[in-house]
Amino acid sequence: MKTYKEAILNASDFGEDFIWGVSTAAYQIEGAHDLHGKGPSIWDKFTATPKTILNGDNANVSCDFYHRYKEDILLMKSMNIDNYRFSISWPRVLPNGTGAINKAGIEFYNDVINFCLDQNITPWVTLYHWDLPQNLEEKGGWTNRDILNWFSEFTKVCANAFGDRVKNWMVLNEPMVFIGAGYFLGVHAPGKKGLKNFLPAAHHAVLCQAEGGRLLRKLVPKAHIGTTFSCSQITPYRNNKRDRKTAVQVDALLNRLFIEPALGLGYPINEAPVLKKLQPYIQSTDMEDCQFNFDFIGIQNYTREKVKYSLFVPYIKAKIVKASKRNVQTTLMDWEVYPPSIYNMIKKYNDYPQIKKIIITENGAAFKDTMFEKKIDDTQRKDFLKRYLGQVLKAKQEGLNIHGYFVWTFTDNFEWAEGYHPRFGLVHIDFKTLKRTIKESGKWFSNFLSS
Repeated sequence: MKTYKEAILNASDFGEDFIWGVSTAAYQIEGAHDLHGKGPSIWDKFTATPKTILNGDNANVSCDFYHRYKEDILLMKSMNIDNYRFSISWPRVLPNGTGAINKAGIEFYNDVINFCLDQNITPWVTLYHWDLPQNLEEKGGWTNRDILNWFSEFTKVCANAFGDRVKNWMVLNEPMVFIGAGYFLGVHAPGKKGLKNFLPAAHHAVLCQAEGGRLLRKLVPKAHIGTTFSCSQITPYRNNKRDRKTAVQVDALLNRLFIEPALGLGYPINEAPVLKKLQPYIQSTDMEDCQFNFDFIGIQNYTREKVKYSLFVPYIKAKIVKASKRNVQTTLMDWEVYPPSIYNMIKKYNDYPQIKKIIITENGAAFKDTMFEKKIDDTQRKDFLKRYLGQVLKAKQEGLNIHGYFVWTFTDNFEWAEGYHPRFGLVHIDFKTLKRTIKESGKWFSNFLSS
């Protein structure tokens, strides 16, 4: 058997049942932001607000996947990719968030699903990848407990429309990011800030991820149901007691807050005392209702973070030390390239006996891509993927509970607050002409999958 330390990796090293795929998100690729009955999302409004997005970018057209889905799916097939993760745009199927169903939206996703199946590509659907209908945000969005009813309605619509063909489901994408960045820091849509928004939104997201799972279990026969979590290895910046304690607290907030209630462990209040402030939002049966026995957990790892104690940071007294200030290799996102982080996060979640199966549902990197003679030799991305996959193989060979890997992402896209500056794709997109060009990393991944 080859070991993970060897330079040459083959997909076959991971076993016949290991799942390989690529991940995308509706708002980041679809475009057609107001066509055929689609309602506005919080990201449509946020990107139209001055000074929120780098270079004033928006995703009104983006990759135009809405019109070019066949081209992209055929490109996937040509690259030996046979699992495709994408999300359903809530306002495309329910323009007002609840009520009238947009038949054109349902038809679009039916077309995508059917074309995937025609090409022997298995669809993996994410219910919520951050594009809340603006109409619901005006009623409080995730801070309003009514989101449990709104999200349940959306889940039922999707399960009933697509569940006869889609058997792989993910309920939420990275709740810590869309709640933390959107309802605490205000740097993502809808741009709200402060604990008064973060705490209720976080608790309601935990309840929705479990309720979404229960509804899918009820409505979709033989469904394979998961949900996804962002995660980063958290390391103390200095080897002193304060920084070590700070690292434990930050780990509880970033890596444990959303998963442990689902596993029946409650919130990690002992390690992150600020979470005691959740109590006013917790009703009598909530902690039981937070639990769901997922078939798999998706973990999404890109980097590690080093943290230090900081007296001047409210609530948590913790500060992340930027990678650019630590003399380490970084991506365009100023994230440290640290391959052992993905191994360490697999190991961390492997230690929860309640988790049946772990899948890497996102991993990838943004680097500066340059085209020369119609070729994009993105050596750094190729190296990143090889090194991180080497660590996934290490986990697999040690018998850890890892069963799949999805690259983020298939094509370059709209990268939220960073606009079109960071490119994560295996496939380059010229956003003026929308021409697709497979990068050298994409060719490498294609050859890897055929091995």
